[in-house]
Amino acid sequence: MRVAMFDQPGRPLKIENVGDPTPGEGQVVLRVGRCGICSTDLHMTEGHGFTFPAGAVPGHEFSGEVVALGKGAEGVKVGDRVTALPVLTCGRCSKCLGGQPFACEAGSQTIGIGPVWGGYAEYAVAAARWCLRLPDALSLDDGALIEPLAVGLHGVRLAGIRPGERVLVIGAGPVGLAAIYWARRAGAGRIAVTASSRRRQALAELMGADAFLVPDGEETLAQASASALGGKADVVLECSGVKGMLDASIANVRRSGTVAVLGICVEPEPINALPAVLNEVTLRFSMAFDRHDYHTSIDALERGRVEPRAMITGSVGLAGTPDMFEALRTAKDHCKVMIDPRG
Repeated sequence: MRVAMFDQPGRPLKIENVGDPTPGEGQVVLRVGRCGICSTDLHMTEGHGFTFPAGAVPGHEFSGEVVALGKGAEGVKVGDRVTALPVLTCGRCSKCLGGQPFACEAGSQTIGIGPVWGGYAEYAVAAARWCLRLPDALSLDDGALIEPLAVGLHGVRLAGIRPGERVLVIGAGPVGLAAIYWARRAGAGRIAVTASSRRRQALAELMGADAFLVPDGEETLAQASASALGGKADVVLECSGVKGMLDASIANVRRSGTVAVLGICVEPEPINALPAVLNEVTLRFSMAFDRHDYHTSIDALERGRVEPRAMITGSVGLAGTPDMFEALRTAKDHCKVMIDPRG
C-alpha cells in the first residue's frame, strides 16, 4: 500500500510503498475512505516540542471500510463503513469497558500520533472495540469529521456549560468551531469567538456564534468580550493551542468561572497562576474524547444537525498530500482538508 510518511522536520512528507497491515488480536484493517489533516499533525512535523518519530504515518481523523478481522475482533464485520476512535488499548480493564480508552489501565497508544501508523494511507489498523458503524445517511467525509466533533463535545461537557451562560471560545479552527456547535446545543446564552483574522467568521456564525472578535489594538480582548457577551464570560473554551492563550483565558473569565483547555500546545507553556488563584478560577484540561462523544456526534449528524459539514473546504488524493500538507502551513483559505487515498 501507499502511505504519506514523516521523515524529519523541515522535509515534506514522502509517499512510500509498504506492505499492507495485518490485524492483531481484537483489531481490524480499514480501507481508509477519508482522513482529515489536523493542525496538530502540522505542528508535530515542525520540530518544536512534541514531534513525530521518523517513519511515522500521521492521521488520527479517519473513516473507512472494514476489510479484514483479527482474532477475537467483535462488533463489526467485513464490509462495514465505520469511524474509529484512533486508539489501541487493552480492551479489558474497567476504563476500556466503560468507554474511556485514554484512561486504559494498561496504557493506550494513539493511532497516527506516534509509532502506530495512521490514516494518511490506503489501509490502517484500528481496534474493533473502538469502531462505530456509520449510519446510511452519513458519508465517509462525515465519518472523518466525527473525531474533531468529539473533541469539541468532550471539552464542552467537561466545562459544564449551563443554559444561559456566557461563553468565550478562543480559536476558530475545527475544534473551536466544534466547541461553538456543542456550546449552542448545551444551551449557552451568548457565544463570542476570538481569532487572529475574520476568515472563519461565517463558519463560526453558522455553528452558533453571536459575535466574532478580532482585537485590533484599540480595544483589548477583555473589553471586546465583555461588550459582546454583556459581561465577563462564565466559561472560556481555549481551543487554539497557541502559547500564551491559557493566560488570556484566565484573564477573560469571571470570578469563579471555568476555563476548559481543548487546544494542544506542543511547547511548554508557563502561566501566571496568581489571577486564577485570586479569582478562584476552575481549570479543566480536556483529553480528546470517549466513546460517548463519538456516539453523540454521529447521532447529531444523523438527526440533520449537519452544520459541521461546512468545515470541509478541500480534498486531496494521497499522491498530492505532501504538497497540500506544506501549503496548509501558510494557507488562509482552508479549514478542514480531507485526504481521499483513492482520489
